[in-house]
Amino acid sequence: MPISTVAHKLRDLFDTRPALKYTVSFISGTLLVLAFAPFALRIFSIIAPAILFLVWLRCKPRQAFWCGYWFGLGYFGFGVSWVFHSIFVFGAAPFWLALIITALFVLFLALFPALTGWLVNRYMAGGAVLRLALLYPTIWVLLEWVRGWILTGFPWLQLGQAHVDTPLANIMPVAGALSAGWLSLLLSGLFVLLLVLPGKRRFIVLGTAMMIAMVCIGLGKINWTAPSGAAITASLVQGNIAQDVKWQKGQRVATMQLYRDMTRAHWGSDLIVWPETAIPAYYHHVDEPFLQPLREEARQHGSELLVGLFYLDKQTEQGYNSLVALGDEVAVYHKRHLVPFGEYMPFRWLLDWLKDMLIIPMSDLSAGEGKPVLELKSIKAGISICYEDAYGNEVIDALPQADMLVNVSNDAWFGDSLAPHQHLEIARLRALESGRYLLRATNTGISAIIDHKGRVIERSPQFERHVLTAKAVPRQGLTPYARVGNWGIVLTLVVLLSITGVLFGFRRRHGL
Repeated sequence: MPISTVAHKLRDLFDTRPALKYTVSFISGTLLVLAFAPFALRIFSIIAPAILFLVWLRCKPRQAFWCGYWFGLGYFGFGVSWVFHSIFVFGAAPFWLALIITALFVLFLALFPALTGWLVNRYMAGGAVLRLALLYPTIWVLLEWVRGWILTGFPWLQLGQAHVDTPLANIMPVAGALSAGWLSLLLSGLFVLLLVLPGKRRFIVLGTAMMIAMVCIGLGKINWTAPSGAAITASLVQGNIAQDVKWQKGQRVATMQLYRDMTRAHWGSDLIVWPETAIPAYYHHVDEPFLQPLREEARQHGSELLVGLFYLDKQTEQGYNSLVALGDEVAVYHKRHLVPFGEYMPFRWLLDWLKDMLIIPMSDLSAGEGKPVLELKSIKAGISICYEDAYGNEVIDALPQADMLVNVSNDAWFGDSLAPHQHLEIARLRALESGRYLLRATNTGISAIIDHKGRVIERSPQFERHVLTAKAVPRQGLTPYARVGNWGIVLTLVVLLSITGVLFGFRRRHGL
């Protein structure tokens, strides 16, 4: 039986059994998570959206919304399930509250694929080719961009993230991870067209897919940045302090001694990095008795040390999640993009009652300001703390000054879940987009040294005490993405959508 006949029979089956559409959509959403780390079955980044596109083709706008919504429930319900773990296990919230917060979060995120199907099927004219090859991919990616900044943003699990190991990764230094997501969705649309188009028109589809592949492979041969100095030796200290132990008052001294002893075994490295809040205390409490002697040791051995801890501005009484450089000079970076509920309470006038139910230490912090760059003796480091590295537009704020990126994190909040693996994958995107090496130090793993092509040079085991040491090369120059950020792909898609609207017309109903 011809493939096109099978596809049409499936679409007819969906028409007669609407509930089947929702079931298939939900399953395809869960399958999409397999495209991301730790599974890394990248083919599902093409197949899963293709299934949803096939369902959408024969949907009325309302059905398209609900099919997209069920897809989103599977996608985010599985993909960010670790949120529950963080709130319930380490936030010490009641089970019911952790469940409600996680459910509301997933219900909100599922709106984005739902809106994609509804907007295209309700307002945008065009046949299957136009919808599959342009409209669905474009609206999807524009809404992913919106998801990355609305209500402080949550760009986790953007589709481009699943292509860090495929030829589509080579478009990221040019136009960012969103552009890789758009090409991925275009390939999904072309895959569906192979199923539904008759005869020779399929050769055009295959030719388009091959052209995309060849262009991306060709881009991979370009080095957008160049080495700017000799390689440095970097050591990333992973203390593996359990989250439920970290904040115990009697544990602080033992924690500091552990990090100090692990560091002393690696004096001589040019740069030694401790993870986010490695010292669970304010800088002024530990500076004189602990940090100053450690800084002197580092200077004697020709090393520089980056330490994650908290910092209190005594004039303003504002606290910060910070990274302190202990070298010839002391320099401090304050985290700029805080985690809602974890580091500050959003909508405090409405949600202040939650603070007594979420037991999260140091959860009333202030956001830092200024360039995320620390000038060290060995390098100029572009700094990000925790999930700041999920925001490509913010990471490139450090360029062109920074010749290397440093991310420190405490992924112990996520336990043994999908999140640490997904987070490492995100860090690889930032290295790719910026054309810089990235040093990633975490408390419980996964620490890693990533090169300018997004390849992991060395990585630590999870949930083990470990010092990861490897060479990293400073680099200078700007990738096209570093020059324009996400605005390049966003404005391109908006213009493309506008031209399409002029040429093909938009449906206008109810006076719209």
